[in-house]
Amino acid sequence: MRFPTVLTFLFQLSIITVSAQKNLGVQILTSGTNTSIRGMSVPSDDVIWVSGSNGTIGKSVDAGKTWRWIIVPAFEKKDFRDIEAFDSSTAIAMAVDNPAYIVKTTDGGATWKKVFERAMEGMFLDAMDFKNEKEGICVGDPLNLGQINRRLFFVIRTYDGGETWQEAPMYQMPPAQQGEAIFSASGTNISFLDNPDFEYAFATGGTISNLYLVGREGKKSKAVTVPIVQGKETAGTFSMATDKQKAFYCIGGDYKIPRDYFDNYYYSTDAGDKWGSPSVGPPFGYRSCVQIIKDKTLVACGPTGVDFAQNGHKEWKKASLESFNVCMVSKGKQVFLAGEKGKIGKLIY
Repeated sequence: MRFPTVLTFLFQLSIITVSAQKNLGVQILTSGTNTSIRGMSVPSDDVIWVSGSNGTIGKSVDAGKTWRWIIVPAFEKKDFRDIEAFDSSTAIAMAVDNPAYIVKTTDGGATWKKVFERAMEGMFLDAMDFKNEKEGICVGDPLNLGQINRRLFFVIRTYDGGETWQEAPMYQMPPAQQGEAIFSASGTNISFLDNPDFEYAFATGGTISNLYLVGREGKKSKAVTVPIVQGKETAGTFSMATDKQKAFYCIGGDYKIPRDYFDNYYYSTDAGDKWGSPSVGPPFGYRSCVQIIKDKTLVACGPTGVDFAQNGHKEWKKASLESFNVCMVSKGKQVFLAGEKGKIGKLIY
């Protein structure tokens, strides 16, 4: 991203970039590491894990003041686009592309164990979520599976804290439409739910952008089209935030047109039956991640900046021009962000 010279000078002098909104901005915690960060997990207010390109994992145990950077041995050329951490010792990282890998550490990153490997044409894992410290799910791009070569979203599950993973039965893998895929952007487009009818949900993009609500045992699944910009492989829903009941906030756009904010954000309060968009101002460009801070207070980030909404149904405000790929919220409502060249920040709000 290119900034005017004066702005660049000011950013270099200060660790805080503040928008016109008073007390709203981003504090830069660290930068300069040779990795593009897309995965982040914040299991407590002090513990932060991040994952990225070149086999890189980062960890802080003091709320981002200091960082330890790790290159996972034998994975130096892999891109870890999602990470799920339970504490300062245990974390699970997902590597994209073919073959697909998932690795786990239980000693704070000192050693890593390969817990999943799958080589197959078209294999590309996209996002993980964990319901608790034992049960997790991972979804990947559609694959041609079965004797009839049906195109299905690839789903694997774990019930022992990521030690082992099993492919879901094909009848539990939702069918995909032509040109539809999942963006492996920040691991925030899949989530377990607390809904009595649906176990988990995930969002897609490409030629069509859908929200899939996968039914619990004996319950019907549901797929609804998100009215976000779509129709080509670079557009659609990149990230989804949910209250785990019926509220869903879908964000994205076209990553090839990062400053375009036309139809880049929609929300539903009834599990996708109806969709709404902000009545005053949408997020200010393509966004790769959205998170709920509390109630209707949301944060979103992308290559052209960070946006903040105290009422995500009405209006978004610019928080910073800094570029980030992913944002996460701690239990204490601290918001951390991460992006290119190892840049990590904290939202001031």
